[in-house]
Amino acid sequence: MTTTLFERLGGIAGISSLVDDTVAAHMANPAINARFLPYKDQPERLALIKKHTVEFFTMGSGGPANYSGRDMVTAHTGMNVSPSEYMHAMDDIFLALDKNNISEESKKDVLAILWSLKGMIISK
Repeated sequence: MTTTLFERLGGIAGISSLVDDTVAAHMANPAINARFLPYKDQPERLALIKKHTVEFFTMGSGGPANYSGRDMVTAHTGMNVSPSEYMHAMDDIFLALDKNNISEESKKDVLAILWSLKGMIISK
C-alpha cells in the first residue's frame, strides 16, 4: 500500500519540525532573512505563520488539517518576492528536508508542490 506524502513527511509532528527548521534556515539565510528576521520581535505573528504553513503542507500532502490561512496570491500580494528569493527559500526547505532525513522520493514530491506554487508567489 502506498503511503501519502503526509505520512512520509512524518505527519503533523514531522511537518511541524520541517517548518521550524525551514524558518530557522530562512532567518539565517542572508539572501532572504530581511523578510523573516522582523518576526523574531513578533512571536505571536510568527507562531500564526508557522501554524498556517503546517496546515497548508498537511492538507496539501494528504493529511487531515483544514487550512485556515489566506490563499497564496493574497498572502504574498505586495511582497514582490523575486525569482531568486523564491529559489533561496526552496533551498532552505530542502536543507530542512535533508536535516529531517526525508527520502529522495518525498523530496521530489515536495519540489513538485513548491514549483506549482511559484506563480502564485513570485512578483505579487
